[in-house]
Amino acid sequence: MNARRILLADADAFFVAVARMVDPEGAGKEPLLIVGGTRESRGVVCSASYEARKFGVRSAMPIARALRLCPNAMCVPVPRRACGEKSHAIRAALDRFAPVVEGASIDEWYLDLGGTEELYREPLAATAARIRERVVAETGLSVSIGGGTSKLVAKLAVERAKPKPGTGATGVHVVPAGEEEEFLRTIQLADIPLIGPRFQERLAALGMRSVPDVLQYDVPTLTQWLGEREAAWLYDRVRGIDASEVERGGDAKSISRDETFHADINDDDELARELLSLVTRAAADLRGDALTARTITVRIRDFDFKTRQAGRTLDAPVISDRIILDVARGLLAKLRAGRRVPARLIGVGLSSLAVDATADQLTFFERKDALVESDRDRLLARTVDQVRAKFGDKGILPARLID
Repeated sequence: MNARRILLADADAFFVAVARMVDPEGAGKEPLLIVGGTRESRGVVCSASYEARKFGVRSAMPIARALRLCPNAMCVPVPRRACGEKSHAIRAALDRFAPVVEGASIDEWYLDLGGTEELYREPLAATAARIRERVVAETGLSVSIGGGTSKLVAKLAVERAKPKPGTGATGVHVVPAGEEEEFLRTIQLADIPLIGPRFQERLAALGMRSVPDVLQYDVPTLTQWLGEREAAWLYDRVRGIDASEVERGGDAKSISRDETFHADINDDDELARELLSLVTRAAADLRGDALTARTITVRIRDFDFKTRQAGRTLDAPVISDRIILDVARGLLAKLRAGRRVPARLIGVGLSSLAVDATADQLTFFERKDALVESDRDRLLARTVDQVRAKFGDKGILPARLID
C-alpha cells in the first residue's frame, strides 16, 4: 500500500501581505502591524510583519505594548474583504493540483495528493514547489508548504518550511515516508497539536519535555503512568502517526478545547468548572485569531466511552466569554439531563467561524438580550486578553478557576 501524500499550505504573513497589496505605498513601509483597533486604541495585534517580529511583537499582543517594543511600526486595520477574496483565490489555485482540499482556516489548507503519483511523476517536494510557484503567479501571495504521510507531520513540517529571516528555509519542507520518527525527534512536546498545557505539566512531572523523552518508553510503561488511552495516543503522536483524513471542503476551521480527566467526574459543579476553563481558553484563541463564532458545541465522553454532544447556532457571531459560556452551560445541562453518569472527557467547540468584522469598532447600540453581545462584553474580553498578554495566561482568571 502506498504511503499517504499530504501537504499543508500556509499563507506567509497573510494579513500583512494582503494589507500591502491593498495599500502598497502606505502599508509597504516597514515594519507593519495589522491590528484590531487603532494606534491609539486598546485593540490587539492580529498579525505582525517579520520585521516587527524581530522586536518581539507577536499576534494577540496589545497594540500599546507592541508599539513600545517597536515604536516605528505602522498600524493598519485588518483588510477584511480583501483577505476573504485572496483566501478564495489561493484555494482556487490549490484545487487545480489536488483532488481533495480542506480549508483549515482563512490562510491554511490541507491537500491530499494520494493517487497522483502517476500524474505528476516527481517527488512530493517537487510538486509542492510547483504549487507554491502557481499560488504566487495567480494571487501575488506566497505560501509555505509542509508535507508528509499524515496531517500531523504536515502541520509540524510547515513550521520548518516558513522562510523566516535567518532560518535558510525555502518555503517547502516534506518529510519522506519512513523518516517521521527521525523528524519528530527534533520537536518539543509543547509544539505538537493537542498536547495542551495541562498535559505538558503531567508529562514534565514524569521527566518528559521533548519527543525523545517519550520515545524511550514502550506502551506498557506509558500506560502505567498515563492510562491506556492516553498512552496509546501519545505513543502514536510522537511517531507522527495520525489517521485523520483530509476532508473535502471546510472553508473555515473550528476551534476546540477538551480535557480528559485523571479520574472520572460525576459532580455537576466540578464539570461546570472544567467547562469554564475550556471556554476561557477557546474564547481567547478565537479573539487571538481575530475570528468570531456562531456555533457552540459541548461534547462529553462518558465513563463507558460513549461520546455525546449538543450544539447551538446563534443568530449573530460572538467573541465574548460571557455569551459562549452561557450557551455552553445550557448545552452541558442538556447532556447531563439526558444521561447522568461519570464523565471521562469534556470538550467545547466553536465553529461557523468568520473574520471578526468588529475587531476595530464597537456596536453603536447596546442591546439587552442576554445572548446578544454588548460593547461591554467585547471591551471586557479584549481587556482581559491584554492583561494575559502582559502577565501570562494566569494573569487574570475567572474566580472559580483560582485554586
